[in-house]
Amino acid sequence: MKKLLIAFTTTVLILTSVVSTPQAKAANIAQSICEYVAADDKKRMRSFLKTNKLKIRRIFDGIQCNGKNLLEFASSSGSVKTGTLMISKLPKKVVSANLAALQTGAQPLIDAANARVKG
Repeated sequence: MKKLLIAFTTTVLILTSVVSTPQAKAANIAQSICEYVAADDKKRMRSFLKTNKLKIRRIFDGIQCNGKNLLEFASSSGSVKTGTLMISKLPKKVVSANLAALQTGAQPLIDAANARVKG
């Protein structure tokens, strides 16, 4: 009986720790990406994505910074390096869907987005 109780308790503890970890990790990832975009730190952003085996294409729809998607946030923050990196990695459809939001940002981002959509 004691062995069964110990096995059950151990299983419950393992399952609860596994279930709660991914949500906290996802919040940290989103926060880190937003910080790198705001600081326009392309090198650290690329390193962070590589370390966590993430791709911008896969995380783009799931991350919002101050209520904006990553491209809008980069544009409003004046983050040319990280914005250009994202434009080069995102599909043309996504970039063309966000062209209107980029029009208020820095000219190099607008140029990069237009070149990506046309080329």
